[in-house]
Amino acid sequence: MTLRSYNRREFLGRAIVSGTGAAFAMTSLSWAADQPAGKTGKPAKLSTPKAEKIGWRICCQLYTFRDRSFYEALEVIAGMGVRRVEPAFFLPLSKERPDLKTGESLSPDKRREMKQRMKDLGISMPNYYAPIEGDKSAYRKIFDFAKEMGVETLVAEPPAEVLETLDNLCAQYKINLAIHNHPEGPGSKYWNPDTLMKACAGRSARIGGCPDTGHWVRSGLDPLESLKKYGKRILTVHLKDAAESGKRDSRDVPLGTGKASYAAILQQLCDWKWRGVMTIEYEHLSPQLVQDVAQCVKYVEDFAANVGK
Repeated sequence: MTLRSYNRREFLGRAIVSGTGAAFAMTSLSWAADQPAGKTGKPAKLSTPKAEKIGWRICCQLYTFRDRSFYEALEVIAGMGVRRVEPAFFLPLSKERPDLKTGESLSPDKRREMKQRMKDLGISMPNYYAPIEGDKSAYRKIFDFAKEMGVETLVAEPPAEVLETLDNLCAQYKINLAIHNHPEGPGSKYWNPDTLMKACAGRSARIGGCPDTGHWVRSGLDPLESLKKYGKRILTVHLKDAAESGKRDSRDVPLGTGKASYAAILQQLCDWKWRGVMTIEYEHLSPQLVQDVAQCVKYVEDFAANVGK
């Protein structure tokens, strides 16, 4: 998510646009699912077996498909053969009820419905982009929701001064907290990797980073060198490439076609034998959105297919 588009209150007031054109790219991609998931709820064929083999679990951050609801987006990613999802707390659950958001405010029956929809498509929810800010009274409700939904890692940008409280909750719930970075600018707490590492100092292994490589490009940082600073503190990754370095509004481009040096980034993770959830997030809405996201998935799978050769 870009910092500019991260004004949640503004976003919540927007109308939900139907996800037209979601399936047009699928039939042209030979590596994709044999049968896109549809109303039958039948899971599509996994499109990233090579990545899975080396322990890279491909996921999709649903800010990517913010032009449609959670349920509509699930159908799209299942059709790509992606089996994991990272919802964002401010995005709508369904086209019919855009007032309901995919987060801890959902009623018990809607949570059950949400879990069943994912189960029907063979999709799990290992990550959740959560509203963890300065109000400590809201934390337990977030952790309860995450536990119920099978979340392994909360992704957020909490103030550094609340990390001790969060570390204790992480230990209690056995859930990780991965701190996300936005581009340099007002309100962006962790755009500099050094800030993240300072915040994590003295914390348990359940507190770490969710490096967003595209935002490092936008901040004018070297993504590979920034990644190396995180090192063992990497809990999950937002895979993102951007067209121009040092430009905050630089548009997303498919992995490997921008300034993030993606082959080097994936090679570094491979050399470290890093294993975990890799979340593809693509922020540029266009008629080619699904095709662009599919190209990102394919890039990681192609890289994984050549590991060790």
